[in-house]
Amino acid sequence: MKIGLIAGGGQFPIIFSKAAKLNELPVFAVAFINEANPDLVDHVDKIKWIHLGQFKKLIKFFKDNHITDAVMMGSIKKTNIFSDVKPDIKAISLMARMKHTHDDNLIRTFAGAIEKEGITIRASTFLLPHLLATKGCWTKRKPTKSEKADVELGWTLAKEIGRLDIGQCVVVGGGSALAVEAIDGTDATIKRGGKLGRGNAVVVKVCKPIQDLRFDVPAVGVQTIRSMHEANAGVLAIEAGKAVVFDKEEMITLADRLDIAIVVQD
Repeated sequence: MKIGLIAGGGQFPIIFSKAAKLNELPVFAVAFINEANPDLVDHVDKIKWIHLGQFKKLIKFFKDNHITDAVMMGSIKKTNIFSDVKPDIKAISLMARMKHTHDDNLIRTFAGAIEKEGITIRASTFLLPHLLATKGCWTKRKPTKSEKADVELGWTLAKEIGRLDIGQCVVVGGGSALAVEAIDGTDATIKRGGKLGRGNAVVVKVCKPIQDLRFDVPAVGVQTIRSMHEANAGVLAIEAGKAVVFDKEEMITLADRLDIAIVVQD
C-alpha cells in the first residue's frame, strides 16, 4: 500500500511521514507552496509542489502514482486563500457552488471532490492515535474556581462559533468573551484576548460540532503555550480525543515552568 499526503504548514506532515516510514508505507506528497515545510522533501518518497487551488495537478500526481488513499494535514494561512491562490477551472467550479468559504465547508468540499476521483481521504491521525489528547489536568497548576467558570463559558462559546464554522478557539476572562478566532488564527486570537484580559484570561480550543474528524482537528503545542505566556493567559482547555497535541512532554514542562494550567475534558 502507498499513501498520498496533502500537506500544509507546520510539523504534522513531517510527523506523519516519519510514522508512515516506520509502518513501511511509501508517502507520495502534494505540498502547497508557501505553506508546507521545505524539509518535507527529506521524509517522503516523492513530492509535487503546487499552489493553492491547483486541483487538477493534485489529482494527476496521485493518479500517475496509483494513489487510492490519502490524508490531508497541516495548516493553511487563511489569509492566503485570498492572496496566494491560483485556482484552476475545477477549483473555480467547486468554489462557485459554495455558499461560503469557511474552514469546514471549504475543506469538506475539497475532500469530497478528491473522493469523487476515486481517492479515499483517511483520518490524519490513523497512524498517530497517541497524538490525541487524553482527559485530565496535565499540569501542576490547576485552574481556580473563577477560571473553571470561564472555561465552561468559553466551551459553550467555542462550540457555538464552531457550529457556525467560524473558528475553534475563544479567549475568556472574568465571565466575558475577550476574543473569538476568525481568519487570523489561534495564536493571534490568544494575543488579542490576552491583551484585553490583563492577566485574567483562559484559552479554550475545541472541535467544531460539524467538524469532519478526518482533517482540520484542533492542534496545540509548545507554540500555543508560548503565545499564552506572551499574552499573560493562565489556562488552556482542550477536548479529549478530538485535539492533536504536538511535543506533549515539552509542552507540559514549559507550562509548568510558566505557571500555566492545561486541562483536557469531554
